[in-house]
Amino acid sequence: MAFIGGGGTGDKQLRLGLMETLRLAMADPDLRARLTFVLLMFAVYAFGTHVPVPIPGVNSESVWESLKKLPQADLINIFGGGGLKRLSILALSLAPYITASIIIQVLTTALPNWKKELQEGGEHGRRVQNQRTRYLTLALCVGQGLGLLTMIGRASPEVMALSTGSKALVVLFWTAGAMFTLWLGEQISERGIGNGVSLMIFAGILISLPDQIGRISVGIKDGVIQWWQVALLLIIFSVSTYFVVYFTNAQRRIPIQHMRRQVGTKVMGGQTSYLPLSLNMVGVIPIIFASSLIYIPAQLAIAFGPNTGIGKFLENVQSWMNPMANGPQMVVGYIAYTVLIFFFTYFYTAVQYNVDDIANNLKKGGSFIPGIRPGKQTRDYLDGVISRVTFVGASFLTVVALTQYVSPRLTGIPISYLSVVGGTTLLIVISVALETIRQIEANLLMKQYGN
Repeated sequence: MAFIGGGGTGDKQLRLGLMETLRLAMADPDLRARLTFVLLMFAVYAFGTHVPVPIPGVNSESVWESLKKLPQADLINIFGGGGLKRLSILALSLAPYITASIIIQVLTTALPNWKKELQEGGEHGRRVQNQRTRYLTLALCVGQGLGLLTMIGRASPEVMALSTGSKALVVLFWTAGAMFTLWLGEQISERGIGNGVSLMIFAGILISLPDQIGRISVGIKDGVIQWWQVALLLIIFSVSTYFVVYFTNAQRRIPIQHMRRQVGTKVMGGQTSYLPLSLNMVGVIPIIFASSLIYIPAQLAIAFGPNTGIGKFLENVQSWMNPMANGPQMVVGYIAYTVLIFFFTYFYTAVQYNVDDIANNLKKGGSFIPGIRPGKQTRDYLDGVISRVTFVGASFLTVVALTQYVSPRLTGIPISYLSVVGGTTLLIVISVALETIRQIEANLLMKQYGN
């Protein structure tokens, strides 16, 4: 199975250099206004991560010292631009929305009425699904806000002493902050350029980047980290970056032959085109969803209470699902993480690529795959190719996701000095950046052809 890699000329390849694309974009009044709007929303978001929620008698630094031991806390903190570390109004970031999206999309696939409504409802169907996601996000904001407050209470007894009204006010602040972050993402999608929610996660990672560099600097200063460990880390980072870019751009191109048609005195068609199948069809979504779900038992354990029977059982389950554990638990954690990534990769590929629709559209348009008969053979062929491509893509995502846990063991750098989502953040940053640049380039090419 041949792939078009980083040096190919497939549909995902950039036709212009990065600096040339940005120069042309800034020279265009419309694109310049859109990019300026995106940067303005980033600035608003960065400001929000520094606005603390007024919790009487609570010191954010001491609370974070306790919270950072929990992997899910570091995950939320990095995706949220360090908002959790500062106990800001944006502490929940987009975590409730991500979880809500998982639930709604799984339900849409499982419930025939919802699936039919989305497929046949057009814009109205998408609007209804988005509305369901927002309602569920709102409910999850309250639930996760209470769970976060309980986590903080374990580190700060002053929180447990707060009145019910004060606790409700804190949860209200966090809920409003999470919904505001979602609103910022939607504004970017409408008035900026690129996928707003992805760009907000992208912004959160970049905002938290100085803190990650600061951790390593402190480790070097304290003598915990040696220069050769940093050099090895940079080598792993460089190699990972290269392969992430390569595999993100890689494609499997299926040749499509178009039949000749007589239109008046002219002969139309007869050319050969390609059906491009991206190796990484679903982007970083499987890793984000898997990262969110892998720590669900720990969040539920906090909600039920660590001293209850259910809480202790869930904590035990979490200990066997944590990729950061040691010994047999680490192996089980790796397997659980891998299974989740493969599941979501195949699930989202099935949602995005309907083999029956592709085969029927080719047949209706008088097109076919050379050597493959239209109809059932085409469907079976496409299904086999997409399955193989998806397997390779899921394997790539798994390797990238597990890099974040393997790197500390290879370099010998304590996990407390490294981002717990290093491989994931790298893939998110590169994928979102490349996709945004592609959209900018597409807008430039459309304007060029329009003139």
